[in-house]
Amino acid sequence: MTMIPIGAAGGAPVDLRAAMANRHGLIAGATGTGKTVTLQTLAEGFSRAGVPVFLADVKGDLAGLAQPAQPGERILARVAELGIADFAPRANPVVFWDLYSRAGHPVRATVSDMGPLLLASLLELNDTQTGVLYAAFKVADDQGLLLLDLQDLRSLLAWVADNAASLRAQYGNLSGASVAAIQRQLLVLEADGAEQFFGEPALDLADLTRTDFSGQGVISVLDASALMPRPRLYATFLLWLLAELFERLPEVGDLDRPRLVFFFDEAHLLFDTAPQALLEKIEQVVRLIRSKGVGVYFVTQNPQDVPDAVLGQLGNRVQHALRAFTPRDRAAVRAAAQNFRANAGLDVETVLTELAVGEALVSVLDARGMPTPVERTLIRPPASRLGPLTAPERAEHLARSPLAGRYDTPVDRESAHELLAARAAATVPEAVAPAPPRRGEEPAAPPSRRGREPDTLLEATAKSALRAIGSQLGRQLVRGVLGSLLGGRR
Repeated sequence: MTMIPIGAAGGAPVDLRAAMANRHGLIAGATGTGKTVTLQTLAEGFSRAGVPVFLADVKGDLAGLAQPAQPGERILARVAELGIADFAPRANPVVFWDLYSRAGHPVRATVSDMGPLLLASLLELNDTQTGVLYAAFKVADDQGLLLLDLQDLRSLLAWVADNAASLRAQYGNLSGASVAAIQRQLLVLEADGAEQFFGEPALDLADLTRTDFSGQGVISVLDASALMPRPRLYATFLLWLLAELFERLPEVGDLDRPRLVFFFDEAHLLFDTAPQALLEKIEQVVRLIRSKGVGVYFVTQNPQDVPDAVLGQLGNRVQHALRAFTPRDRAAVRAAAQNFRANAGLDVETVLTELAVGEALVSVLDARGMPTPVERTLIRPPASRLGPLTAPERAEHLARSPLAGRYDTPVDRESAHELLAARAAATVPEAVAPAPPRRGEEPAAPPSRRGREPDTLLEATAKSALRAIGSQLGRQLVRGVLGSLLGGRR
């Protein structure tokens, strides 16, 4: 039986059963109480058990996973206190990622893969604008137009606005004002640098579920320091990734260890910004992704940051200290204490405010899937470095990465923007040079250029069918993240 070490309580080890790790978990606690160290310790434990890990590094501290620790007196004292006989500084197999391509390999997704639901949330669209965006995606599907980057989406929206009258019968009212509002929000998104995220080569999820030559799980670390000022982009990206894993991975049921463990740091950013429709889908994904062999661990300051419907699915819990300075804080402490299975020898509500840095209340699932009584636990120190890498260390690590060169160069293949530009050019007839004027005659006025009428529905359908037959897509272009939950994605 594979166990993931967490720490020790009263001289006895406290471990997480790998077979129960896909029942999800929570790491909570006030700022400065040790959540990051706990996350690093768990990531190491999963990696050594052969489980790939994905986590977001919001402060740059977790990059130290790639280097061995240089333990000082405090860490050595904790090791001795816990009686860890096999402690030895060691690095972990780590791959760095970065949406902005600065501190890791670029991460990209296509607009089609992101889908209208998440894009509408990211763009903060109202219901009417969201409906227009859904219609635009359907138009792209029917017209055989690939939506790869934001340029494709802008061109599609402009074409939809120009042809709104002929599209109304099939797709409803496509308000020019709504299209213009979406376009403006796209400009805001681009100003935040999100344009780099959309395009190809898109992330291959197989690169997140790798093991190294020795069988250790590879830890994928997303540098999220630049995303923190853009919380909606951060939350949308991680939700997209989680939903893609749900969509792509096959059903496997309960395994002896997960296929992947996904840590969602600063989880409140997801739930604070998501509209109700998206929250319902999040709850469904968290509930169902367990059968795909994926464990999801939310990291946040307070358990109340997580909706009850999601919180009830988090079986493994590590709760660091909470503050109780205000009536609201005290209510939060009381609620957090009620989330644990009682321990007769422990006043959980009182202990929650007394825990020292590196201590936590821990309850995990036993072999039957039942929560164990909560224990006051000293957290095991990680064997890798606590803290960031230097710039030269990170550059060296990236240079010898097994994924070096795979994602670094963007690819811009023919897609909606190019096809619509070609279609527009084809509607403009070639200018015919007029004959020279005779003596005394005024030069002939140049012929006026008039675009032809938009394709009829029958013509558009025929062209779309021919394109689909001649392409290698063989599937709907607008898959839409969470599509399986919205009625089928393929």
